[in-house]
Amino acid sequence: MNDDRIRDLVIIGGGPAGLAAGIYAARARLDTLLIEKLGQGGQILLTDWIENYPGFPDGVSGFELADLFGKQATKFGLEILNGEVLGLKLEGKTKIIDLGNQSIRCKSIIIATGASPSRLGVEGEDSFTGKGVSFCATCDGPFYREKVVAVVGGGNSAVEEALFLTKFASKVYIIHRRDELRATKILQERAFNNPKIEIIWDTVVVKIEGDNAGVNNLKIKNVKTEEISDLSVDGVFIFVGTIPNTGYVPEEIERNSRGFLITNENMETSVPGIFAAGDVRAKLLRQIVTAVGDGATAAFAAELYIQNEYHS
Repeated sequence: MNDDRIRDLVIIGGGPAGLAAGIYAARARLDTLLIEKLGQGGQILLTDWIENYPGFPDGVSGFELADLFGKQATKFGLEILNGEVLGLKLEGKTKIIDLGNQSIRCKSIIIATGASPSRLGVEGEDSFTGKGVSFCATCDGPFYREKVVAVVGGGNSAVEEALFLTKFASKVYIIHRRDELRATKILQERAFNNPKIEIIWDTVVVKIEGDNAGVNNLKIKNVKTEEISDLSVDGVFIFVGTIPNTGYVPEEIERNSRGFLITNENMETSVPGIFAAGDVRAKLLRQIVTAVGDGATAAFAAELYIQNEYHS
């Protein structure tokens, strides 16, 4: 099914960047459609508690914040469609979005599809995913009450998730390939002071082992001594970075070496009329607050683009 209507703007992705863009675009009275594959909120929904988003001095749950974002966007009339974008193509200045069962034409696009967890690429990771290997402590933490788990990584996400897991697990190992964490100091202090957390420095996971019941052992290697040892665990949570969700994005949109979309300060990509916002773009800091700023900027830039290209 094809819609012959040419919309002003299509936002791909319903996380913080996409919803913020939707709020600004809807208030600007642009004919806007937001397409989201899963639930509104994106990775916010996988975050237990957020304490660094302005306006919530006592913190806010990820679910509540996502719900508030969604309600505010739809209040201003933003139209939201559940669907998965399979591809984009250009027809002159018109952009065509392929949803498989229909095509949508528009004047401008904001790509806000975020990023997904990187994998270790070790033996056992794929075969035990969902059976002891997880990329979401908020989703799977309650399954590990009074059990021993490991968290792989040393950044904010890894330490935040390790702290969250101490609500359930009897012991949480943080396995980090360096001799110091990359997480913010306040998170480091909490981890160091938590009696349930033990950090294994200078170490990588080389194999994940288990049986029909799930994961029961990690083969770990000290990167300085090359010594390989066993670590008995009931589960492993992997937080070693992210990869952008850009499989549907055409090659003419410029990327950096890691695949993130390159934009200027106005969120403009290398293709006129196509913008990127949030975790999908190359940037220094990937946080809810920066995604929201990206989305607002992208929506305003899209509005100016439409004015200049179609109404000048």
